[in-house]
Order: sequence, then structure tokens, then C-alpha cells
Amino acid sequence: MNRQEYWNQVHQTKGSEDVSWHQRRPDLSLALIAASGVGKDAGIIDVGGGASTLVDFLLDDGHTRLAVLDLSGVALSHSRTRLGARADRVEWFEADVTSFQPPHRFDLWHDRAVFHFLTAAEDRCRYVATLRRTLHPGGTVVLSTFAVDGPPKCSGLDVMRYDESSILAELGAEFQLQEVRRETHVTPWQSEQHFIYFRFQWQNT
Repeated sequence: MNRQEYWNQVHQTKGSEDVSWHQRRPDLSLALIAASGVGKDAGIIDVGGGASTLVDFLLDDGHTRLAVLDLSGVALSHSRTRLGARADRVEWFEADVTSFQPPHRFDLWHDRAVFHFLTAAEDRCRYVATLRRTLHPGGTVVLSTFAVDGPPKCSGLDVMRYDESSILAELGAEFQLQEVRRETHVTPWQSEQHFIYFRFQWQNT
């Protein structure tokens, strides 16, 4: 089973509120996006956003240029159904982030779902290459992963865990770290998972 088949199966067999990473309101993501200072008309792409409600709250807040990228068409369909008519105000991309070819660039890249699943160094390099061709120079990256004391597995898959030094080693020196926050996420079944959030500015010269 390839990655796309795996994640489609996950989203077909579980409700969007029955997965460990579900957040009713993604408060920390919203706070870091606000802290970046991007305007309401800035292009924001939510990578691995699938069935996440982040796009709902950004629409509520008046953002007008939103996109969601996910490997799972099933997850994307859950969000489109949930949003109803508002789904037409969002760009939807069903693609693997490691090979995604964006039709245009964005001002802010948000990812709370994908990077820590990339256990192969080659996939992480491809992810960073996609990031570079998707983000405007000078743009913002809001990236969340499992912290070093987070779980070693998620949804049955091995994951990578990060701190400041290891994430900087992956992205490269052009990405200037602006802010770090930590979160203890409580899953729907009341277990705790430790996440770390990073906000970067891409100093592309």
C-alpha cells in the first residue's frame, strides 16, 4: 500500500474527529499565523491540511487567499463537505508534498501534519525543495512537529521528532527562526502528545 492509499484508508475508516491529531480549534497555529503579520489577502497554504479546521477559522477571520494541500482526496472531500458553499473560496490540491508543483507562490506555508512523517532523508530534501518553489522569498513558514519527548509513532507509522537545532539542520540557514512554542496536545481519547511549533522567515538572497 502506498502513502496515498494508506491515508485515504485512514480517512475512510475514521471520522475527522476520531484521529489523534484532531483539534477543535487550532489555537497555536492561528496565533503563529497572526504573529507573522500577513495581511488578510496574503496567500496561505495549509500543507497536509486535509480534514483540518484551520481553513474554517482563517475564512472566519477574513482571509481571502487560502489553499489546502493533502495527499488524501478523502480528507479533502471531508473539508469541502464541511465548508459547503465556502469551499469554493479555497484552492484544493490533492498531491504528495514531496513532488508538488504549485501553480503560483504563497506568502505563508503552514504544516502541522506532514513533516514529522518523512522518515527518509530523501523525502525531507524533496519537501524542502517544494517549500522553496512554493513560498515567496521573504515568506513565513509555520511548521509543527512532534517534540523530542513526543510519541515515536503516530497512526501506526514511525515519525521523526525535532527540536530547534535539528529542524534548522533540515531546512537550512536561509530559514531564520523567529519563534518557538510548545504544546501538549490532548487526543480525543485523553492521552497527551508533545508538539513543538516553529515560525521561520525565509531569508532568500
